[in-house]
Amino acid sequence: MTSQPTLPKAGHTPGDPGEPGGGLQAGLKNRHLSMIAIGGVIGAGLFVGSSSGIATAGPGILLSYALVGTLVVLVMRMLGEMSAANPTSGSFSAHADRALGPWAGFSIGWLYWFFWVVVLAVEATAGAVILEGWIPAVPQWAWALIVMIVLTATNLVSVGSYGEFEFWFAGIKVVAIAAFIVIGGLAVFGVLPGVDSDQAGLSNLTEHGGFLPHGAGAILTGVLLVVFSFMGSEIATLAAGESENPQQAVTKATNSIIWRVAVFYLGSIFVVVTLLPWDSKSITEDGSYVAALDSLGIAHAGQIMNFIVLTSVLSCLNSGLYTASRMAFSLGQRGDAPKGFARTNSRGVPMTAILASVVFGFVAVFFNYLSPDTVFLFLVNSSGAVALFVWLVICFSQLRMRKIIQAEAPEKLVVKMWLYPYLTWATAALIIFVLGYMLTDTEHDGRTTVLLSLLVAAVVLLIAYVKEKAKGSEQKLGDGDGDRETSKV
Repeated sequence: MTSQPTLPKAGHTPGDPGEPGGGLQAGLKNRHLSMIAIGGVIGAGLFVGSSSGIATAGPGILLSYALVGTLVVLVMRMLGEMSAANPTSGSFSAHADRALGPWAGFSIGWLYWFFWVVVLAVEATAGAVILEGWIPAVPQWAWALIVMIVLTATNLVSVGSYGEFEFWFAGIKVVAIAAFIVIGGLAVFGVLPGVDSDQAGLSNLTEHGGFLPHGAGAILTGVLLVVFSFMGSEIATLAAGESENPQQAVTKATNSIIWRVAVFYLGSIFVVVTLLPWDSKSITEDGSYVAALDSLGIAHAGQIMNFIVLTSVLSCLNSGLYTASRMAFSLGQRGDAPKGFARTNSRGVPMTAILASVVFGFVAVFFNYLSPDTVFLFLVNSSGAVALFVWLVICFSQLRMRKIIQAEAPEKLVVKMWLYPYLTWATAALIIFVLGYMLTDTEHDGRTTVLLSLLVAAVVLLIAYVKEKAKGSEQKLGDGDGDRETSKV
């Protein structure tokens, strides 16, 4: 049984930032945090993966996105409550450590790190495919290497350089989707000239087999296809630890999650399924957003979308490396990773944590070219359900952390989870239901993803258990030596 965890004192930081080994620096500006929060929910998966969801659920994919969006809003509300009370680069892993015990912080921290270093390889390869299409003289593997090296260098310079790059990457994504929604919306309602009025319109929601052409069950299948494109919304709570006003940054990011999900996900997908019939061949052949742009008669729609997707890929790579390194830094601080991970240079950059993360990313990229259908496929599938594991741990952490905060520092409850504890339990039940439903999905590899992710989670939990037992044995041995010394005296 672990002792009741306590909240750290306000302003407590491990060491003096700015000195080697001191700590992270507050190098992120308010505009950086705002754009990181907005861009965090817009992954490349929204542009690339939405076409399969539309083909599976038809216009009903809107309900799939709404369901997952609601889940993300609730989980972010819980995370916001804990992070506003105690902003830290370890975010939910640090909260789980205090609320549930060291085994929980260790396990979910390493699983999350594993997820993001695999994402580095996936996104580097996706970006390399686009770049090779533009400049075929450079081979795909070289482009992947170049992209990884450039963004590693960016993260190594300072947290401010990461924030600046992410500000512009996210800005391009936000402007592109906003323009897409406005132009597409005008076309749907017949205000934009040059659009085929027989094809665009609200009638696309109910014609061609109805709103749910494949039945209500397709909504849940759609959930499985879109849930992972939402991963990244929690990055703002990790980054807040390196901002000038962490509590304000977390509060702002938490309160804005509703409109971000509603506008960027539901808004853009609504435009796609109203501009074109859901069963249009162009959606599956060209991709949903490219097909939608083509239907508007916009020249070079494919290249425009490739540029936007590349920007999203670079943004995801940039944030993925930042997130993985900060989680490794936090694990190092808590003794759950090598101590070198917790060291920073004079600019407050955890160089060892960054380099260790990118090395694993390079290895994964190597396996993607050497063994894409075996080793790399295993890495991707075994990290696929980590998002749901993270959200589940956040739920259970918040159930206990609320009581701790109320007992020790009630003034820090500036963000509160709605209808606590009932809505927290309902959210946890929904996540468990989605995981259970994935076990029945053999068509889209849902079962394989859950089983392999559970296997990796079991290995990490076993390591956590062995680590705790070894730590307990060392403490007992130390106590025994102390008793012997006392008896001699």
